[in-house]
Amino acid sequence: MFKKVAFTMYPVTDATRARAFYEATLGLTRSSGGDSEMWTEYDLPGGGCLALFKTDDIKPSASAGGCVAFEVDDLDALTARLKAAGVPFKADNIASPVCRMAVILDSEGNSLILHQLKPR
Repeated sequence: MFKKVAFTMYPVTDATRARAFYEATLGLTRSSGGDSEMWTEYDLPGGGCLALFKTDDIKPSASAGGCVAFEVDDLDALTARLKAAGVPFKADNIASPVCRMAVILDSEGNSLILHQLKPR
């Protein structure tokens, strides 16, 4: 019945500010599939899509439950760059048996996980 996760959507209140965060701060490239003031899509390497939805009906939240986790190559370098850019961190250097993580907030107040697998 289910085929795949089609996209993950985050609500935003200011589409221009949110696009600046995801494009300039995180380095994502906007896809041609969704490119309007109300709906913006970012196709991710290896599959998947992150969509930003400008709405007054759903509020951004850092504690709503679900959260996107981006796998990264160098967590230390990325967290240093984001800290220097003033990105707020909810948690830093979380260790698990298989990875290390940090939790940041986007420009709208949504949580994002940065995740680096440990070498095998």
